[in-house]
Amino acid sequence: MTRWNYVSNVSVAFNPFAVVDRVISPANCTLSPSRRNRLAARRMSRVDGLRANSSQFTLGGEPFRILGGSIHYFRVPRAYWEDRLLKMKACGLNTLTTYVPWNLHEPERGVFDFEDQLDLEAYLRLAGRLGLWVILRPGPYICGEWDLGGLPSWLLRDPDMKLRTTYPSFTDAVDSFFNQVIKRVVPLQYSEGGPIIAVQVENEYGSYAKDGEYMPFIKEALLSRGVTELLLTSDNKEGLQRGGVKGALETINFQRLNPNDIKYLDGIQPQKPKMVMEFWSGWFDLWGELHHVFPAEDMVAVVTEILRLDMSINLYMFHGGTNFGFMSGAFAVGMPAAKLMVTSYDYDAPLSEAGDYTTKYRLLRDVFSRYHAQPLPDPPSHRETTAYQPVVIQQHLSLWDSLHFTDKPLKSERPVNMENLPVNNNNGQSYGYTLYETPITSEGTLNSKNNVRDRALVFVGKHFVGVLDFDTQELAVPDGKGKRTLSLLVENCGRVNYGNTLDEQRKGLVGDIEFNKRPLRDFIIRSLEMKPAFVDSLCRSGHWASMRQQPTFPAFFQGKLHVSGSPKDTFIKLPGWSKGVVFVNGKNLGRYWSIGPQQTLYVPGPWLHRGDNQVVVFEEQETDGRIQFSGGGEYGMTVDVQ
Repeated sequence: MTRWNYVSNVSVAFNPFAVVDRVISPANCTLSPSRRNRLAARRMSRVDGLRANSSQFTLGGEPFRILGGSIHYFRVPRAYWEDRLLKMKACGLNTLTTYVPWNLHEPERGVFDFEDQLDLEAYLRLAGRLGLWVILRPGPYICGEWDLGGLPSWLLRDPDMKLRTTYPSFTDAVDSFFNQVIKRVVPLQYSEGGPIIAVQVENEYGSYAKDGEYMPFIKEALLSRGVTELLLTSDNKEGLQRGGVKGALETINFQRLNPNDIKYLDGIQPQKPKMVMEFWSGWFDLWGELHHVFPAEDMVAVVTEILRLDMSINLYMFHGGTNFGFMSGAFAVGMPAAKLMVTSYDYDAPLSEAGDYTTKYRLLRDVFSRYHAQPLPDPPSHRETTAYQPVVIQQHLSLWDSLHFTDKPLKSERPVNMENLPVNNNNGQSYGYTLYETPITSEGTLNSKNNVRDRALVFVGKHFVGVLDFDTQELAVPDGKGKRTLSLLVENCGRVNYGNTLDEQRKGLVGDIEFNKRPLRDFIIRSLEMKPAFVDSLCRSGHWASMRQQPTFPAFFQGKLHVSGSPKDTFIKLPGWSKGVVFVNGKNLGRYWSIGPQQTLYVPGPWLHRGDNQVVVFEEQETDGRIQFSGGGEYGMTVDVQ
């Protein structure tokens, strides 16, 4: 085995990050001129960054192997960033990789958010202070089992939009986004005294590859804005044939090691370092299926072999976290209809959804410790979780009684998909539910013509009739007296995040639906995005009814979780409920669904406080009036990843 001089533990002026904040922040002005000169000299000396000029990487001129792991800042509560990164370092990893989700950072065109939970710079600086290098994966497309692969839904307002191509409307939007994000990370590059040693160009483009000019465009968009560190691409074996771009090192993604794939990578890049950019430590889950696991012993055997072959590695994921809110994506490869991602992104990763140690973590730590000259730091102490006493629901509010808290409804002759609704400063609706209502005067047959995206609860006169989705496209509407209101509450269950159907991910009613073989007309359309301001308005209203009164579904339900001591992580369980969304102190924990496999929703302790905590549940069809808690995540019956 080749002996490596591990830069993460020795030489190359490590830990240089103890002064990163002072080098690049306004605090510089408090330093003496001599101190500023010394810091500037150190920064100037760091010009020989990560290089791929031979069969192994060098960093600062010394041999270097990347031992990386993925943790996404947007999937982990900010209060836990440091805990998770310290656990990464204690496992023997030297490099953090993270995506950058465009849809969160630019929720409306030209409106950018890099604060609080989305403070990318703070996350990267923290990694640096803790002694971790960074490989940044800024997209614009990230896949990641994330809604639309991280692309903002307002792009789809353009009926001719061609995502991930050089279509001008798309490249203009990318330029605007990169203008904001790249200027924030350029000062954090290795050459500037920061932790970023490499930047990835797009993501798995070889599996899409609709435009030969696109990858050169993205590469130039990075370089022209000041990116100077090593550029990488990331693809599976099949994607390697079409996903590269001149001047960027190609890396490979897989879970099971095939020697022929490594030979292929070596053949297209002779005498270059070989890296597994995504070694899949587990797998994602889909509603209605089983919980995927990758046995720890099998995983560690592959990692051991990768290292024996003198390759670099990045564990995707090292810690998965949670798809909070409505951010989970959908899977549509090789099937007629998309299958929907669950809320948890536990991923069967070395750190659990709540950041707990697993068998995988302990086995990996033993493996990685052999590649360090010094003993690994002690892992941080285990964080206690708890199962709080059940919460008894106190009040309910029917969906129909909540509508006056929504934006002004749109009157439209024809259905309008959610992205093209005139809400959010004409950026359309991105997530949640949309209510379509129209008058009918008879019984008959409702046919969706497969234009429901993704799932519609159907009501006549506020009485539930049935569900329309891909599998059920016709419903019988019973007879009634006179003119009645037909209501379709349509949920966006998550946009596809991978594959060739990204351009087709508009949600709501995306075309005509027919009643007795005639297209319905004259709609009133309401956006139910369930943003924090809407939930707060609901909670402050005086319209809630006691549980002594029978609730009318769908409905919002409210209860209080009392925390007497220091708040701890916990998990919500809703065995007597059907399908919906949970909000705790105004934060959207995500979707639950009785079809499983996921049985719990993660509640981070930092999102709770001493005393009474407000819990609001939006439930579509049934409740037993109790919210239960568990001390650990429950993800359902398991199946090995194939």
